[in-house]
This record gives sequence, C-alpha cells and structure tokens, in this order.
Amino acid sequence: MGRAGLNRKTALATATLTLAAEAPDLDVLGRFGGPAFGFAHHRGFTHSFLGVPLDAAVVLGFVYLIWRLRGRKVKDPSLPPRWGLLFFYACLAGLSHLLLDYTNNYGVRPFWPFSEKWYSWDIVFIFEPVLFAILLLGLIVPPLFSLIDREIGVRPRAPRGRVAATLALIGTIALWTVRDYEHRRAVNALAARTYQGAEPARASAYPAMTNPFHWYGVVETPAFFALAQVDSLGPEVDPENRLEIRYKPPETPVTLAAKKSYLGRVYLDWAQYPITETEELPDGYIVHFTDLRFARLPGLLSGRTRRSPLSAGVKLDRNLHVVGDVYGTADHPSFYPEPD
Repeated sequence: MGRAGLNRKTALATATLTLAAEAPDLDVLGRFGGPAFGFAHHRGFTHSFLGVPLDAAVVLGFVYLIWRLRGRKVKDPSLPPRWGLLFFYACLAGLSHLLLDYTNNYGVRPFWPFSEKWYSWDIVFIFEPVLFAILLLGLIVPPLFSLIDREIGVRPRAPRGRVAATLALIGTIALWTVRDYEHRRAVNALAARTYQGAEPARASAYPAMTNPFHWYGVVETPAFFALAQVDSLGPEVDPENRLEIRYKPPETPVTLAAKKSYLGRVYLDWAQYPITETEELPDGYIVHFTDLRFARLPGLLSGRTRRSPLSAGVKLDRNLHVVGDVYGTADHPSFYPEPD
C-alpha cells in the first residue's frame, strides 16, 4: 500500500504502514498467561474494529518516538510527516490485517468485546502460497529493474515500485475473487448430495495449501459428520475413496464436565465443527476436542500425526475435577496442570 502511492503523501508512511499491519499480532503476548489464556485471546481485541485505532495509536507513538530520537530526520525534507494522515494509514493497515485473517479458515472476531462470534471467509489457506508469491513479486521486481538500470548506466527519473505494488494489490483482489467463486462451487457440491442416505444439515469447504481447486469438505448430518474431498473445477465430491464418517459421540458426565472447563468453553466458542473423544486413564480421563475443519491438517503437513495440531484436551480426575489441559498431537502431547 505504501509503494502503491501512500508513501508519496507523507514521510514515514511505509514504516507506519508496515508496523501497523503487524500490530494486531501483539496478542501473542497473551501466551505468557498460559496456553488456554493465549488461545482465548488470540485474534481477540487487537483484531477487532475497536482495537484497530488503539493498535494504530501505539504504532504512531512508537514511530513518533523513533523520529524524535533520530533528530526528526526524514528522507525527503520537502515531505514532512503528517501525523493525522499517518494515523489514518495505521488504521487502514490494521484493517488490512483483519481482512487477511478473515479470508482464511481460522477466522477473526471483529466485533469483540461486544460479540464473541467468529467470522471466516474460508477461501484461502492460513498460509496461501499464491498470495505470498504475488505480494513478494510486487516487492522484489522493482529493485531488480533498478539494479539493471544501474548496471547499464541508466538513471531512473522517479523511484520504482508504484506499478508493481498496484498490480500486486490488484492480483490479490483477483485471487480472492477466483477463490470465492471456487469456494461457492465446492460448498454447493457438498450440499447437493446425501451421505449414507442422510441430508446435510450444513456443509463447509476449506482450502488446501497445494492445490487452489482442492477443498476439504465437512458436512454435518443429525447423527454424524462426513469429511470429503472436493474438486471445484468439476465440481465433484469424491465419496468413494476418501469419504470419512465421524459419528457424534454421546454426551456423558465426563464430556459435560470438560465442556464446562475454561479451555472447553474457549474451544467450543471458536470451533465450527467440534467433536469430542474421551480417553480413559487409570486415574481419570482426557476429553480431546477437535475442530473437524482442521481434522485433515496432519495428513496435509506430515502424514504421521494422529490428531490435529489445533486440537486440545481437558484432563479430569475420577471425580470429574479438572486437573489440567493437554495440547499438541497424540505423538507429542504437552500437559499443563490446572493452577492452584
């Protein structure tokens, strides 16, 4: 956004935009309060419409401090900093962060603290290689041309980068348009069929990382969830070889106790397709929570782990008192005891 033209209106625009675009992720500091606390506050206040102006104010205060410490120096003396405009830029950059997070399948809570509801567009993977390549090319292509100009002795009349940055932004919007269209086709294909004779109550499609036309579908019926792969070019659902049925487990005193725990409430508030699995231990139980929209993430990443990296568990004793929380995969679990 800076190179596309905003850096021509005021000094310090690029630095302010860059820092403000990253500022919402300051919520990672919540992890110092423990995994459950960090999970509860991830993409919370700093990722909300109310939090964006506060993020912007913090960034602008930091930029102003550095500017003063550097003796109020700017690259172009004829272009001084315009602090009101820079605050607007910082808010714009913060909103761009919310938009990017909204496009993936993890989601955001933009109306926090007035509403805890999560929203997600589900059109790109959490890390989208095509989008990354588009934005990266928008940054590195202009310096390459400048390097070529210096090698052949040509002095450019103006700084390069505006056209490439603008094209990168246009490419981003074009990518979202295509992915939204393919996503709708995938969801419609999932909702248009029956699963073991049952009609879908709801259906969702989530993007794969490697193939822009490959989607992981989750379909809910009254008795079970169906996991299927979808080719949105068709669009076709592949139920023969890759359909997986996850039956809804019965509610028990053990699962109810786990769901009433702090981690259980936080997880169920975030998950779109939550399912539980109870593991009995000699001294109690572990109730594992999994969001089925990430159920096939392990196979996508490594093919070895047996439980989603975004799963979590609540450990209880025989009296159904919470002992602690369990995170990670089945192969590499981490246990965090309940604070006294």
